Amino acid sequence: MDLLTEALGRALALIVGLDRELLGVTLLTLRVSATATLLSVVLGVAAGCLLALRRFPGRGVAVVLVNAGMGLPPVVVGLVVAALLWRSGPLGRLELIYTPAAIVAAQTLLALPIVTGITMAAVQQVPPGMYAQALALGATRAQGAWMLVREARLPLLAAVMAGFGGAVSEVGASLMVGGNIRGETRVLTTAIVLETGRGSFAAALALGLVLLLVTLAVTAVLTWAQQGRRP
Repeated sequence: MDLLTEALGRALALIVGLDRELLGVTLLTLRVSATATLLSVVLGVAAGCLLALRRFPGRGVAVVLVNAGMGLPPVVVGLVVAALLWRSGPLGRLELIYTPAAIVAAQTLLALPIVTGITMAAVQQVPPGMYAQALALGATRAQGAWMLVREARLPLLAAVMAGFGGAVSEVGASLMVGGNIRGETRVLTTAIVLETGRGSFAAALALGLVLLLVTLAVTAVLTWAQQGRRP
């Protein structure tokens, strides 16, 4: 109980005092996770609509891979991204290893199957004749797909929330490809691991509280956007 009280007091002191290091770590966390979520939404919504509306060879395999990817182990993603971006790897010339861009890539790969799977299920729940009717009335395939996305906007916002949650809470891949470098690639989750390893449980709990507050704030905004216009 004393530990929790100390952690709460320390977290409040850091937040109220606008601690520069905490602020930097929090802003980097938001920037990296928001970028990864945006990329996963753009790619995942397009892929989900494609899988829901089109029939093509290998579609069944693609659906299985998407569903399996929703539970993809972060350390595996981190290993793959690290191997690609390592100095001797295929993309080593880009020199992205141990940079925020590497963390964005890893988090995008983790969030992408989540967004794709939920989008696919959401679009498939829309009445199937709606898409065909839109095409019959002269809409292009892109316009018809956009109409379905608008109809399925509530579950799609849930996909955005799930994608952001998967990205911001990730730690294994971020450690592997980012290196947890102070002032450069240290995000809230990796900072928590570092403080826990040092035995600074109060600091780790304080960082955890900040992470929870950040996640709650973003989720609250997205939930308002999802539920705000419902009758």
